[in-house]
Amino acid sequence: MTGQILTSDGPRDVPERALVVVAHPDDVDFGAAGTVNALTAAGCSVSYCLVTSGGAGEASPDVWRHDVTRLRETEQIAAARVAGVTDLHFLHHRDGEVQATLGLRRDIARVIRIVRPDLVICQSPERNWDRMYSSHPDHLAAAEATVAAVYPDARNPHGFVDLLDEGHQPHTVPEMWVMGIEPNLYVDITDTIAKKVQGLRCHHSQVDRMENLEELMRKWAGEVAARGGMPEGRMAESFRVVNTA
Repeated sequence: MTGQILTSDGPRDVPERALVVVAHPDDVDFGAAGTVNALTAAGCSVSYCLVTSGGAGEASPDVWRHDVTRLRETEQIAAARVAGVTDLHFLHHRDGEVQATLGLRRDIARVIRIVRPDLVICQSPERNWDRMYSSHPDHLAAAEATVAAVYPDARNPHGFVDLLDEGHQPHTVPEMWVMGIEPNLYVDITDTIAKKVQGLRCHHSQVDRMENLEELMRKWAGEVAARGGMPEGRMAESFRVVNTA
């Protein structure tokens, strides 16, 4: 049985299963971990799909480049555990070279058919000129492929028939929540912001140099809550809800 999460519009029922698809390790933790913590606390089973393993990301000079992928996967697994997530799918596409190819669409559609989520959360396929960091080319490509995997790929029995041969039956995702684009949903993460920061700190290779990490996360979340018309002192993450039933 699932419960509810708090939003700017009041309580909202949570789905039984959700899948978060992002380009890199730490993307979900920066963008949606407060919400994921709220979902899992309310009884939702959440899975992660990582398009890359962050092999081109920053790491200590004493870490060999071929070990960065393994390190960042380990960090992501630890961060996911903080949020109550233990089901992770790493697709191992090359960091910095992600394109919305048919191959990537098939890979994400496969995960959708395996997880069979009621909700997919993903990044935005649209560039944000005010926040270039959120518009990394890998983010845009991974998001575009995810949208195509949700509709039409995962539900279409005549598309990617090799997935049927693998035993993965079609699945229709009823709803998507897209990060960073014209939000119409503000999820209250006031009670889960500490968990969000705890998860982010698991990404040692990426955030250890950020002395003001918690302060920055709370500032950003407060600004999002204010844009959603929430009372002073509340914190939020925002999404665009898309009906994909």
